[in-house]
Amino acid sequence: MPTATSTRSPPRTPETEQRRAVMARCALATREELRAALDRLGPVDGAEDLRPAETGLVMARGRIGGDGRAFNLGEMTVTRAAVRLSGGETGFAYHLGRDREKARLAAILDAVWQRPERRAAVKAALARAGGRRAAEDAAAARRSAATKVNFFTMVRGED
Repeated sequence: MPTATSTRSPPRTPETEQRRAVMARCALATREELRAALDRLGPVDGAEDLRPAETGLVMARGRIGGDGRAFNLGEMTVTRAAVRLSGGETGFAYHLGRDREKARLAAILDAVWQRPERRAAVKAALARAGGRRAAEDAAAARRSAATKVNFFTMVRGED
């Protein structure tokens, strides 16, 4: 009798969470910020394309109210890349949109981050992208707060 395969994701370790954070910062960065981050890191030994950057579609799913039945919302354009450095580190990246160079740069940064001695340098190199994104989020929050309406109830009559 065949056994059922497990669909559980691997355990989340501190290292996995740190890598997720770096990959998320790469996803939110612009192509120019990723290029500048690689320039700040200095020379990176040749990155071989395991999978050349390619663009395709993924189905976005949604839920009404966050907890209703899932439905197909529509397709989104996604670009992915996979590279391997000469030391054997393999980097991956997925980005919304069609920017193949951005996906490849992010995959290289992911591979460089996997070298324990380079992790702090990669985080520092990506700090400017994180600062820009935080400033954009704060500006959006200020714009949104300016439209906030506070409702209150006035008592009518003698109840």
